[in-house]
Parts: sequence; C-alpha cells; structure tokens
Amino acid sequence: MAKSIFFLISVLALLSTGTVAADIRTRTALFRSQPTPEAADIPFTTYFEVKNPISLPNTKPCSYLVLQHDFAYTYTQPPVLADYKPPTNCPSQDFEKVVLEWTATSKGRQFDRIFGVWLSGVEILRSCTAEPRATGTVWTVKKDITRYKSMLFSNQTLSVYLGNIVDSTYTGVYHVKISIHFYPAETETKRIGSDNDYGSGADLIIPISRTLPLNDGLWFEIVNASDIATKEFNIPRNTYRAVLEVYVSFHENDEFWYSNYPNDYISANKLFDAAGNGPFREVLVKLDGLVAGAVWPFTVIYTGGINPLLWRPITGIGSFDLPSYDIEITPLLSKLLDGEIHKLSFSVTNALNVWYIDANLHLWLDPKQKNTQGKLLQYSSSPLLYSLHSNFSGLDGSFVTNVSRMIDSSGYVNSSQGLVITRFLQEFKYSNFMVIGNDRELQIVNQIITLNNTLNIKTSDSFVTSTKSPREFNLYLYMNTIPKGNITAEVANVSLGFKETTKKASDSRIRTTRLWNLQDGQGAILVKGNLVVSGVGSTQHQLFYKGENSCYFKNVSSSNYTILYDKEISECIQEKKLHSVPRQSLLGSPFPSLK
Repeated sequence: MAKSIFFLISVLALLSTGTVAADIRTRTALFRSQPTPEAADIPFTTYFEVKNPISLPNTKPCSYLVLQHDFAYTYTQPPVLADYKPPTNCPSQDFEKVVLEWTATSKGRQFDRIFGVWLSGVEILRSCTAEPRATGTVWTVKKDITRYKSMLFSNQTLSVYLGNIVDSTYTGVYHVKISIHFYPAETETKRIGSDNDYGSGADLIIPISRTLPLNDGLWFEIVNASDIATKEFNIPRNTYRAVLEVYVSFHENDEFWYSNYPNDYISANKLFDAAGNGPFREVLVKLDGLVAGAVWPFTVIYTGGINPLLWRPITGIGSFDLPSYDIEITPLLSKLLDGEIHKLSFSVTNALNVWYIDANLHLWLDPKQKNTQGKLLQYSSSPLLYSLHSNFSGLDGSFVTNVSRMIDSSGYVNSSQGLVITRFLQEFKYSNFMVIGNDRELQIVNQIITLNNTLNIKTSDSFVTSTKSPREFNLYLYMNTIPKGNITAEVANVSLGFKETTKKASDSRIRTTRLWNLQDGQGAILVKGNLVVSGVGSTQHQLFYKGENSCYFKNVSSSNYTILYDKEISECIQEKKLHSVPRQSLLGSPFPSLK
C-alpha cells in the first residue's frame, strides 16, 4: 500500500503544469502510440518470459534450422511455409525430448503481433512478438514439443503466420529463425505406438483447424457470442484414448475482456463505443452437439498490453508461450468409434471480436486390434450459474460477477489392454470485482478463476490412476488518469499470476508437483496533448516449481529495461522461505500468502 502511494506521488511530482475518460482499450492505444526517447548507442535488448526450465537429458542434441524468414508485409498474406523432414544426422532416433526454438530480432517501431506455428495443421506454438526498441530487440522462445513426437518421424509442412505491416511509421521487421532440437535418450525409451500406454505420447494427432490455403492463420475466428466454429473429422476405429488440446487467444475488443463493462452500465451511460458484455468469458467445446468440456482461460497480457513499459524486458506470463488447455474426451469415445464423420465446435460465451481458437486431437491407437468398443456410462453438464450485482450512479460504481460450472463424464473402452473406465471432471468458479470511479478515469479489477480437472482411470485388473489438477488464476488491475494542467499521468499497476498443484496417485503412490508463477508491475506515462513526454515501468516476478525430483526458483525484477535483481536457485528450498513479491493492490493483495 505504501509503495503504491509513493509511486503515485512520484508520478504526480513529474507533472509540470483535463482529459476525456477512457476505458482500458483507449488507454492502451495511447501507451502504444509513441515510443519513448532512447539513446542511439544502446545495444539490442533481450526480452524474456520467466518460465520453468525444460528438463533435458544429459545428451547432445541433433539440431537443425527449419525456417528463416523476415516478416514484413505479411498481414492478410498466406502463412509462410517450409518443408519439415525428420532428422537424419542423429546417431540415435530414440529421442527423449524435442524442443522448438524460436529466435527473433527487430529494430524500429512496431506493434505486438500474435503468431502461430503449425505442423501440417497441428498447432505447436501460439505466441506474441516483442515490441521492438529503436535500438533493437531480440528474444527467444523454447518450447517442449515432445508430445507431438509422433508427427516428427515423417515429412510435414511447417506453417507460420505472423501478420505484420511495415510503413513509414511502423518500421519494425521481424527477422525469425525456427530450429528444432532432438535430444537422444540416455537410456532406451518406449517408441510411440509400441504398446498401450496411457502415459506415453499420442500415436496420431488430428488437426482441428482451418485448412490451407489461407490469407491468415489456421485458427478459427470467433467474432461474437453467437458465432460457432466447426470442424468435421473421423478417427481410426482402434482408438482407445482421446485428448483434445485447445489453443486460445483474445484480441481487439476482447483483448482485455476481464475489464469489459456490464451492458446495463453501458446502456445507462450511453457508452456505445465501450467494450461490453461484462468481464466473463468461457470457451465451450461441443462434440456432435454435446458439451465435451470448457476452457476458462488465463488472462495473458501481451507485450503491448495495458502499458508496454511493464513488459520490457520481463514480459507478461504466457505472452511468449501461450498456454494450451487439455480436455479428456475418452469417456465420450464410444460416439466416435463408428468410422463416421463427426463434428467438434467452439464458441465463446459473451464474446466480442475477436478470439482465435483451434485444437489438436491426440489419439492413442491399439496396435493389436482393428477395432475397440466403448460405452458412455455417465454424463452431466450443469448450465452456467451466473450472477451480476451492479451498484452504480452515473459513471461511477461497483460490479460483482460470480460464475460456476461443472462438467462430468465417464465411460469405458474395451481394447487389447482390457476394459478401461475413464472419468473426467471439470469444476469451475469465477469471481470478478470491478470498481469504476472518477467519471471513468479510475478502474480497478480484482479477478480470481479457480478450476479443478480430475481424471480417474481404472483398468480391468483394478489398477487405478487418479490425477487432480487444481489451479487458480489471479488478476489485479489498477488504472487511473491523473490530470494536472496540460499534462496527464496515465497510471497502470498489475498483479498477475497462477498457482497450480498436480497430484497423481497410482499403485499406492502419490506424486505431487507445484508451480507458482507471480508477477507485479507498476507503470505510468506522462502525456502532453497527444505526445508521450516520459514513461516508467517496473516489474517484479517470482516463479517457484517443486517436482518429485527437482525444484526451481527464480526471483527477478526490472525497471525501464534494466534488470535490478536476478536470483535463480535450482535446488529445493523450504517453501516457507518463498515470499510473495510486493503487491500494489489498493484493496489488499489478490494473492493469499503462500503457505
């Protein structure tokens, strides 16, 4: 609290001498509108996202460059294509890890751009570019793509869509290299498809995306709440497990969906240019018209979002490697084993333009049988339980939104492994508290999403595995416009993060992993007329991971492109020594103390 007040006082002290009230979209457009002055002799700045490092075997990888391209005039143009061929120069074809590496540089001025990488229509990376500096920016994304290994043993078409525009104002060209690193196993590992194994990678991955040729990405576009994207497909009749991996990103009028105004507030105040439909969104997935699962997405903030100075050089959680979300559809598999054409569809509750969504259908195949059989044993999908309490007078007020849902299904599949019963349960809860004050100059958002996925698998010999993955997504946002004379301070403070615990129980053994990823940012710019006079951005970030055999802790902070503190520990420490980074919440911390 004291630090927030000091920060505001510091900003006000910079004011040398009114503004029209604006929502988060117009504020962000202002932040993005002009670069801050920079010295000419600054070297390229390295941007990075704080992530848990990929666990790699102690072997030398076989690496090769798949694509090198300069993305300049690529908006509304076809994706850039490259031929992917399996590596032939490796002493071993038994790979334990496969890592995709994206490296890019840019110099000049440019917006943040969303992009995707697909392998024969299967998306393997969704990401956002860094916003370059006049003196140059470089960043690298490394992603574990081992789960797609079944595709990597045959020729494929690599597609990359990064829509960019270069003109006299926006001069930044993205110079991109994509490499793939194949790490041989230290000991012999099981090859894909060698046996029925629920823990191994899928034998076949079917793209649930748009088909080339396109002048855009392969994702589907959802432009409003009634829009539905559908893809037809069929699967081999010897499938015994199916998991749908969903990629999601949100843009334009819904880039900041968590801050959108309720419609009754918009109507009462005639704010028809403001983003509405309230702050709740849900991606709903249906299989042949039946709800198969849902995604309540993490609030990824892109590198130009809210205030770009917050994300330089430490970018927002998930911005360089957007998360995908798994939905176990094995309980519904009996509906798909008839060899006929079926439909998967996607919609977004309360959506505004635009959401990009596609999916990958991961399938496990029985090598010993031509056909498997199954049956749906139990299914329930509760409707959304939605409540909104509005309390406003004129442009000022408060709004509380609460939502919950549960989706539960179980079924069996009979394969050469015997009869296996699978139950998949999704439980969701959502709470958003929003304050609008000072005639819309002030907006505060405090949001928590809690979700729990439970997967139970029971075989015919009574072997039971259970996986529970409770997660909590937290967001706190404070934005305020502070005018004084002909200069205005635009203040933006953010707290962002998630906590995830995964417990896997099998054969009387419980394995637990924990991941906490917490981030704070404080930023402001001074504006005179339409010109940005100066700006400041500071970020603090802590990540803690504890697995069965490894731990990782990172604490890093920055201010105006400069790293102030960076501590990294790869050994296990006592959890009580991990303290939350300082929170800037004026209503108290949105993150409970870590215990």
